[in-house]
Formats: sequence, structure tokens, C-alpha cells
Amino acid sequence: QVQLVESGGGLVQAGGSLRLSCAASGRTFSSYAMGWFRQAPGKEREFVAAISMSGGVTNYADSVKGRFTISRDNAKNTVYLQRNNLDPDDTAVYYCVAKDGSAPLPSGYTYWGQGTQVTVSS
Repeated sequence: QVQLVESGGGLVQAGGSLRLSCAASGRTFSSYAMGWFRQAPGKEREFVAAISMSGGVTNYADSVKGRFTISRDNAKNTVYLQRNNLDPDDTAVYYCVAKDGSAPLPSGYTYWGQGTQVTVSS
């Protein structure tokens, strides 16, 4: 079992920056691929980014490529999602996810956090 707790959400002005964190506990953090999903109001939940066990391979949804950065610190059991130059379309609940294995795929995640709300004001 893996427990995931997100933090770093809140109200941000458009153009601002945000770094979300996800602290993992339970089994060995470095044995999991990690990722982020988001769900905007009235929309389906969508994949944002994922990162391999070692952090050497990343994968981004085409819609966010070049705008988000995912990273992880295995010594701190934490994965991050960085976004600069936020815009109102980034408003959503952001979920941290984890799965066994290394491949940073856009689906197939077993463990989910409770989510953290990000609201970007114009």
C-alpha cells in the first residue's frame, strides 16, 4: 500500500507560478512510477505528467507539454509538479498517482491521493 498526500494548491493569479508536492508513505517510493492527473470543473479527469522510478524518464500530455515540469526526489519520497505562467485554464483539482513499475505511462495507476485544488484567477 502507498499513501499519497498532495500539497501546494491554492488560489494563484494568472501569470504566477505553482509547485505542487506529493509526499508518499508506505512501500519503497523508488519502486513506483509517479504521476499527476487533473480534473477541471465539468470536465473529465485527464493525465498531466508522469515520471519513471529513477526520475530519468518523463512523459507529458500533449496539452501541457512545455508548460509543466514533473520531478521527484527519492530521498524525500516526494514528487513535484511545477507550472510557471499559470492561466485560468489550469484551474482544477490535481491528483498525485502511483503504480508499480518504472514506465511513466498515462494510465494504469493504482494509488491516488485525495487531490489538491488549484484555482487561477484572471
